[in-house]
Amino acid sequence: MFTRTRLLIGDEAVEKLKCSSVIVFGAGGVGSYCIEALARAGVGSLCIVDGDTVAISNINRQLYALNTTVGKAKAEVAKERILDINPDVKVDAKAVYLNNDTLPSFDLGSYSFVVDAIDMVTAKILLAVECESKGIPEISAMGAGNRLSASFSVTDIYSTSGCPLARVMRRELKKRGVQKLKVVFCEDPAAKHAENERTIASISYVPAMAGLKIAEEVIKTLIS
Repeated sequence: MFTRTRLLIGDEAVEKLKCSSVIVFGAGGVGSYCIEALARAGVGSLCIVDGDTVAISNINRQLYALNTTVGKAKAEVAKERILDINPDVKVDAKAVYLNNDTLPSFDLGSYSFVVDAIDMVTAKILLAVECESKGIPEISAMGAGNRLSASFSVTDIYSTSGCPLARVMRRELKKRGVQKLKVVFCEDPAAKHAENERTIASISYVPAMAGLKIAEEVIKTLIS
């Protein structure tokens, strides 16, 4: 299964991925593609956290969104797909939202890496504060909506520009004393047609590229 991956990164790195565990919060447009890449790269243990169900409006951008999965829990659909890719992966699906009540149920320190692909700012901040306070490696997705550009970069939250979500995150994290947070962001402006819309617009490839960029960073870190 991982012959071609082994040729690229070597036996030791393949073993590191197999022994790694990653928890991904959010299995939507960004999270679903991140999860897919982690599973196909050979990460041995994955925990998927998402309290939402698949909606027909998700089909334009979310990997798990099909006409046959509408109404199903995203976390469970993700688990089923991961095990279809690699039956040896240890998968835990939690169909819950991250908030102050559910946070204590997660032993974040037991994971090699934490991925934030959540939409809600309050949950993103909660996770960032928790991870920094415990020294847990984390990467967070900034805005992927209202964009036609998929030119995503990895940097620290305090080095971002041009992203409205990152601007809010910088302000709120600074208030809480969070000194750093690795993020994936796009500094290109919002698409002109989406600027005045109340609903966040999206297209197929942009969230996917953000999710794959996150997976790249996680995998490179795990095998370094």
